[in-house]
Amino acid sequence: MPASEHSSISRDLIAQIVGEYIDPYTQEPLAYTDFVASVETNTESDSAEIRVDIMLGYPAAGIIDEYQQAVAQHVKDALLAKGQSADLVQSIKLHITVAYQVASHTRSSNVAGLEQVKNIIAIASGKGGVGKSATALNIALALHQEGATVALLDADIYGPSQPLMLGIPPEQRPEVREQKYFYPIEAHGLQTMSMGYLVTEKTPMVWRGPMVSGALTQMVNQTLWRNVDYLIVDMPPGTGDIQLTLSQQVPVTGSAIVTTPQDIALLDAKKGIEMFRKVNIPCLGIIENMATHICSQCGHNEAIFGDGGGERIAKEYDVPLLGSLPLSMEIRKGLDEGKPTVATNPDSVLAKQYRQIARQLAAQLCLPERKQSRAAPKIVVSND
Repeated sequence: MPASEHSSISRDLIAQIVGEYIDPYTQEPLAYTDFVASVETNTESDSAEIRVDIMLGYPAAGIIDEYQQAVAQHVKDALLAKGQSADLVQSIKLHITVAYQVASHTRSSNVAGLEQVKNIIAIASGKGGVGKSATALNIALALHQEGATVALLDADIYGPSQPLMLGIPPEQRPEVREQKYFYPIEAHGLQTMSMGYLVTEKTPMVWRGPMVSGALTQMVNQTLWRNVDYLIVDMPPGTGDIQLTLSQQVPVTGSAIVTTPQDIALLDAKKGIEMFRKVNIPCLGIIENMATHICSQCGHNEAIFGDGGGERIAKEYDVPLLGSLPLSMEIRKGLDEGKPTVATNPDSVLAKQYRQIARQLAAQLCLPERKQSRAAPKIVVSND
């Protein structure tokens, strides 16, 4: 095809078209999140060439190929819609390259950031028994599989469960440097720290609030994290001392709330969202756990804890529903054996669901408004 027929395909036109592509995880145009790194066009030869480089702000190793194909199709469809002939569009050589780079989105507050940690995400719940710890672990593993460097902090001082779920032997202890710093214990590609590494499973933590807060601060600040993209914090249930300590003394980037669909869990989930709002930690979304149960005998799918609760609370607070997970024996069995699903069965349907949720969670940090937050207020308790 003569080069003159390609002259209408300018760099500005392609940049506009690519910038209008809606990212499936931020749900925003690429131009809005500055994901379009470069656009080059060459229309001087008989066959026009277009080169587009996209740099996503969230880990996306599992979707690179399909993302490139989707953007290429979007460009072709948009050119046709703008009146370009099918023959001309067919003749174009499209080179779409998609990569990712995780940036730091630390809060603007008086709390000093952690030198080796870019982003801290708290996984919380208003009540216990909703599968928060299992969700936190599998999301951390999913982010790792998507290409991020991930650490996991078990902040449940009273009832640490991550060592068991990670398959760490009870006698294993973290190495200590200078009698002050801990080296995190590596498991399934994660850097991990937990009070469970420092005490035996039969040692009850009979501590008052200040001691618990001090232990959490020490684990956060005295663990030698290494070049971490995301530090996932598995929070204890509720809205007490640890939650307040974390918000006041740790530069938390955002939070996600885990809930089941039942009404009583949703009430407590709302309290969790409100607590984070009061301390200016954005809620990045809702994760609905145990949404349905699939019978292992007949395959019947039933919403035994209610239906649509996660979606309702997400709409109420104008945050995304990051995903819904089933009540699964595979998840429970794997964690009891120290073999989490995402790590040991990465090609399973469940693992793919966790990776989908992890991508969407990380993508929320890329939205411009997430980068603009106010200083965390001091919390004063009075007798008024």
